[in-house]
Amino acid sequence: MTGTSHDSEYFRKRADEARAAASGKGRGEEAAVAGELALAYAALARRRAAADAQEETLVSVISVSEPA
Repeated sequence: MTGTSHDSEYFRKRADEARAAASGKGRGEEAAVAGELALAYAALARRRAAADAQEETLVSVISVSEPA
């Protein structure tokens, strides 16, 4: 797993934890903040996953383009 793959997995886990905290009843502002954190971590996970995909595509193109 590359560094960014590791980051993506970390952000996914943190988003899941924040979603769980946001679903708690009776914690008004705390739950709202946890919900915002869940959205932010999910966005970071998607961004890292997209960067991984772009990097893999670039590596594939470079390998195919190099003469044997």
